[in-house]
Amino acid sequence: MIGVTIQANESIDRALRRFKKKYERSGVLREFKKRTAFVKPSIEKRLSRMKAVRRQMRQQMEQE
Repeated sequence: MIGVTIQANESIDRALRRFKKKYERSGVLREFKKRTAFVKPSIEKRLSRMKAVRRQMRQQMEQE
């Protein structure tokens, strides 16, 4: 559960901004979307292979 304690003399806007940052960093929304949308195993494998290729190309570009 994500929560933010409001400090003394802190505006609601600032506390809300802190909450939003915590929410995004925790990956709750990403996890929710991942669980609600079904991806076929074959497509999942293809996406992971494409990700690996991109990662390798990035590493090669950094080494050069």
